[in-house]
Amino acid sequence: MAPYTAQILWQRGDQDFLGNTYSRRHSMRFDGGAEVPGSSSPHVVPLPFSDAAAVDPEEAFVASLSSCHMLWFLTMAMKRKFNVDRYFDAATGIMEKNAEGRLAMTVVTLRPEVTFSGDNLPTREQIEHMHHRAHEECFIANSVKTEVRCEPVFAAAD
Repeated sequence: MAPYTAQILWQRGDQDFLGNTYSRRHSMRFDGGAEVPGSSSPHVVPLPFSDAAAVDPEEAFVASLSSCHMLWFLTMAMKRKFNVDRYFDAATGIMEKNAEGRLAMTVVTLRPEVTFSGDNLPTREQIEHMHHRAHEECFIANSVKTEVRCEPVFAAAD
């Protein structure tokens, strides 16, 4: 398999590091060239030492699981000739103490809402099956101890 890389850069500048009044804002650069501002979560390190507008590791973790699931789902739908117009997921993660008493992301819940078009529309059961298979195939979900749930959202007409 290919290596996947990220470069994380934080610089103190003239901040008071030893006094613990330094910003946790940093830069996350990915192998394709995308650069994203990162920070600790304001839930973990209070403002102004965190940047609420930046991506924190907990959000990135949830987004990684959601993105991986979506990419597998799209592949499953394409192979079955289901035309996907839109995929939206309002994913959430819960941070709490795990069985060892350590803070951990214990549950991530994906709530994908998928819109299809065309003559070949999947049934509710086919959609649920594709989500189940996407979860089984997701490299990220296969790499973590966190329970990852998938709760597809269906339009009211279903």
